[in-house]
Amino acid sequence: MPVDPYIVLLLGTVGLAALLPARGTGADVASGASTAAIAFLFFLYGARLSTREAMDGLRHWRLHVTVLACTFVVFPLLGLASRGLVPVLLNDPLHQGLLFLTLVPSTIQSSIAFTSIARGNVPAAICAGSFSSLVGIVATPLLAAALLGGDGGGFSADSVVEIVLQLLVPFVAGQLLRRWIGGFVARHKKVLGLVDRGSILLVVYTAFSEGMVEGVWHQVSPVRLAGLLAVEAVLLAVMLLLTWYGAKALRFDRADRIAIQFAGSKKSLAAGLPMASVLFGAQASLAVLPLMLFHQMQLMVCAVIAKRRSHDSEAEAPGEPAAAGRATVGTGSR
Repeated sequence: MPVDPYIVLLLGTVGLAALLPARGTGADVASGASTAAIAFLFFLYGARLSTREAMDGLRHWRLHVTVLACTFVVFPLLGLASRGLVPVLLNDPLHQGLLFLTLVPSTIQSSIAFTSIARGNVPAAICAGSFSSLVGIVATPLLAAALLGGDGGGFSADSVVEIVLQLLVPFVAGQLLRRWIGGFVARHKKVLGLVDRGSILLVVYTAFSEGMVEGVWHQVSPVRLAGLLAVEAVLLAVMLLLTWYGAKALRFDRADRIAIQFAGSKKSLAAGLPMASVLFGAQASLAVLPLMLFHQMQLMVCAVIAKRRSHDSEAEAPGEPAAAGRATVGTGSR
């Protein structure tokens, strides 16, 4: 099972923040740079999303509604149910982070990659991930304000407005300027990919530095960490089963079920990290810990499932090309 190299970089960034956290003026500079990086990150997301592709995807609305329901309804309900595990397996801060994990949008790149490997409906996976990310810019902070309230690090109407301004406005600006910069973004996809990954690393460093300075890490013990991993393993297993058999019960064909399973069972590290830094402040390091662990877990498990689904497809229809085509996309952090 693969270990995402980007996760290694993220863990290295966490280690750097633990050894050399930003303090004083350095912390102010890092915070300002992080804010600018977040805005630029979502500007790039807006510039990359093809409006025509999104409109074409609306024709498959049943699939997209199913993925959105899994992402923003079923996941949060399971997150709320996990409250019963406090204080047996989780403490309050870790449960807050776990609940936040269930509120963030789905991935884009890894959903596409795994759907392609499994010979599923790749265009549907592209649109489902894009729609989820777009809806999440508004839905995630609103759900966080409603479900986490004052216990989540100072949620208020102002924090919701702040995250919408910081994420949605740059996204819309990217969409509006896509006509002129879309070609440039497409030609320099690899370079800009490094830029947005670097932006996320900066956000992680800033969040974990603030957490170190505030002394929040004493709240996590090895026993609690093991409990968190066990809970996340169960959460992922439940969502993988629900998305596959639920889609089958809704009479989706096999290619669509594959897209629903991979888009509806995963959570985006790239979208969740910036949101957490805005919403949680000094507690952001604990808030994103469950998301970082879940991200690696979902990549490892879904890689195995995707490969198995591809063999199942070959057995069912030997010699036939995949109906949805193949895509060459890296798993990435989105």
